[in-house]
Amino acid sequence: MDVRILYGSLFLILPLLAFVIQIFVGNRLPRKGDWVSIGAVLLTLCIAIAMFAVMLVYDDPHFKVDKSIEWFNLGSWTVEIGMLIDNITIVMLLVVAVVSGLVHIYSVGYMAGDPRYSRYFGYLSLFTFSMNGIVLSNNLFSIYMFWELVGLSSYLLIGFWFEKDSAADAGKKAFLVNRIGDIGMFIGILLFFTGTGSFLFTDLFEGVANGALSGSLLTIAGICIFLGAVGKSAQFPLHVWLPDAMEGPTPVSALIHAATMVAAGVYLIVRLFPIFTVDALTVIAYVGGFTALFSAIIAVTQNDIKRVLAYSTVSQLGYMVLAVGTGAYVAGLFHLVTHAAFKAGLFFCSGSVIHAMHHAYHKLNDHESDPQDLRNMGGFKDKMKITYTTMLIATLAISGVPFMSGFLSKDAILAGTLAFAQHHPEHSLLPVFGFGAAILTAFYMFRLIFMTFHGKPARREILDHIHESPSVMTTPLVILATLSIFIFYTLPFANPFSDHGWYMHLVEPVNSVVAGNPTAHEIEEGIHHAHLPAMIISLIVAGLGIFLAFLVYLRKRISAEKMAQRMGIMYKFSFNKFFMDEIYQKYLVNPSIIFSKAVGFLDWDLYDKYIINGFAWVTKRLSRIIGIKYDYDILDQKIVDGVGRSTHFFGAGLRLIQTGKLQNYLLWVLGGIIIIFIIQVM
Repeated sequence: MDVRILYGSLFLILPLLAFVIQIFVGNRLPRKGDWVSIGAVLLTLCIAIAMFAVMLVYDDPHFKVDKSIEWFNLGSWTVEIGMLIDNITIVMLLVVAVVSGLVHIYSVGYMAGDPRYSRYFGYLSLFTFSMNGIVLSNNLFSIYMFWELVGLSSYLLIGFWFEKDSAADAGKKAFLVNRIGDIGMFIGILLFFTGTGSFLFTDLFEGVANGALSGSLLTIAGICIFLGAVGKSAQFPLHVWLPDAMEGPTPVSALIHAATMVAAGVYLIVRLFPIFTVDALTVIAYVGGFTALFSAIIAVTQNDIKRVLAYSTVSQLGYMVLAVGTGAYVAGLFHLVTHAAFKAGLFFCSGSVIHAMHHAYHKLNDHESDPQDLRNMGGFKDKMKITYTTMLIATLAISGVPFMSGFLSKDAILAGTLAFAQHHPEHSLLPVFGFGAAILTAFYMFRLIFMTFHGKPARREILDHIHESPSVMTTPLVILATLSIFIFYTLPFANPFSDHGWYMHLVEPVNSVVAGNPTAHEIEEGIHHAHLPAMIISLIVAGLGIFLAFLVYLRKRISAEKMAQRMGIMYKFSFNKFFMDEIYQKYLVNPSIIFSKAVGFLDWDLYDKYIINGFAWVTKRLSRIIGIKYDYDILDQKIVDGVGRSTHFFGAGLRLIQTGKLQNYLLWVLGGIIIIFIIQVM
C-alpha cells in the first residue's frame, strides 16, 4: 500500500475509533475520555502538518495519488470506491484538523461540567471522521455516504442540548432542510452514473469529455449536484437552518460554520468544477452572489452575537460559491481556507464573551437577561484584552483589510467576479452582489466590535463581574488570530497585496472538460487584469463600511434608531430576516401539516376505520355464521359427530356379540343356521 494512502486512512481510522470508545466506555474513563478524542484529532493534525510540509518541499502543483478498489460487482456493472490525495486534499485535511483540534481543546473549558460530556466528544469525533471522508473520497458514491454522516453528526451536535425545545427544533430543522438539497444531489449522482457508468471522478471527467453526458441533461445533472451544496453550504433559499444552528454549543458553531460542514458544499463543487456547463455555472454564480448580499443585509440588524456571525457565515459562503460560478474556483477555495481561521476565531471569541456574560449574570442572580444580546454588552475591552485583540484581528480579516488573510482571498474573488462581468456585461449584477456584500460585512462586523467591547453595558454592574476566559479557551483564539495574518498565505513572498504565495502556486486551476467553456488560462488572464481595480474598489467599500460603523456605534454621530426609522420597511425586512421562516411556515410547513392531517384522516378515519376495519367486521361476522351455524352446528354436530355417534352405537352393539366366549359364538352360529334353514323351508 502507498504510504500516503496509509496516512490518509489514519484520518478516518483515528476519529472513528475515538467515537466508538467515547460512546461505549467514555463515561468510565478518566476525565470522561476527553483525552481520547483530543488525542485522536491531534494525531491527525500532526499527520496533516507533515503532509503539508512534504507538499511544500516537493513543490509539485500536479501531485496526485488516486487509488480505487472494486467494492462490489453485479455483473453488468461494478462500483469502485477509493481515495484521492492531491494538494487540495492536503490543504483541506489541514484546515479540518486545525479547526477540529482547536474546537476539541476549547470545548474542555466551555463544556466542563456538562452531564453528557463524553458523548459530546464522541459526536465531535464522528463529525471529524465524516468530514475527512468527504475530503478523501475520489468518487460520488462514498462522498454521498460521508455527506449523510456529516448531516447526522451535525444533527446530533446542533441538538445536543435537546432538553431545550429550541435546540431540538434547530437540529430537526438542519436535518430536514439538508435532506431537500441531498435529494437533488442524489438525483444528480444517478444521472452522472447512468451517463458514464461510474462514480469515480476520473471516469466522470472522461465520460463528459467524450460526450457521454452533454447538453441540457449535463446542465441539469450539474445543477442537481449543486443542490446538495445549496443545502450543506446554506445557500438561498436553503440557508434558513444555519442561523438556528446557533442553538448548539458555541464550539459546535465554530466547527460547523468555519471549516467543516458548510465547507463541504463548496469543496464538492470545486472538485466537480470541470464538468459544470456554462449555464450551470451561471446559476451557481447568481445563487452565490445573491446569498452573499441577502445574508449581509440581514446581519446588519441582528442583535444576537452568534446570529450575526451565523448570517456572516452564510454571506461568506455565498462569496465562495460566487467565485466558483464565475470560474475563479481557486480563489473560492482560498477564501474557504482563510475563512476557516478567522471565522472559527470569531465564534471562539463570541463564546468567550458569552461565557463571561453567563458568569456575570450568575453573580448578579439574573436568570432572565440574554447573555448573547449585543445590547446588553459594552465596555469589555479592558476586561477581556485577549478576546478583544483576537476578535479585532479576525474582524479586520473578514472585512478585507490589508495585511489580513481575508483581504487576499476576498480580493481574488472580487477580481474574478469583475473579470467575468467585463467579459459578459449582461451579468454586471454579479460584482454588485460582491462589492455590496463587502461594504455591509465591514459595517456589521465593526458594529459587533463596537457594541461588545466599547461604550457601556446595559447594566453598569455587569462590568464588575466580567473577566477573561481561562487559558484553555484563549489559547485557540491566539492561534486562530495569528493564522488570520497575511504572511501565512503569501510565503515565500512577503507582499501583503499579492496572493501569489504557496497556495496559488500549488493549487492550479484546471480546464473544463465541457466543450465551449472558457479555459483555465482565459479565466486566470481575466482575473489578473481585473486585480488592481477590484483591489481599489474593495478597499474603498471596506473603508466606507468601517467608517460608517465608527460614526454610528462608537462616536454616536449618527443615531442607529433614527437610521432604522428612516429605513422603514427595509429595516423591518432585515430585522425579521425577510420573513423567510414565516413564509416557509405559512406556505410550506403549514400546508404540509394540513395535507398530512388530511391524508391521516383519509387513512385512519376513513380507510382504516371503514374499509380495513369494515372488512374485519364482515370477516368476523361471517366467521361466526360459518363457524357456529355451519361448521359447528351442522358439519361438526350433525355430520362429523353423527358419524362418530353412529359408529359408537354399532360398535356398542357389536361388543355384545364379540364377547370372546366360545360357547356364545357356537350359540350364535346355531341360531344363524336355524334361521337360514327356516328361510329355505319357507
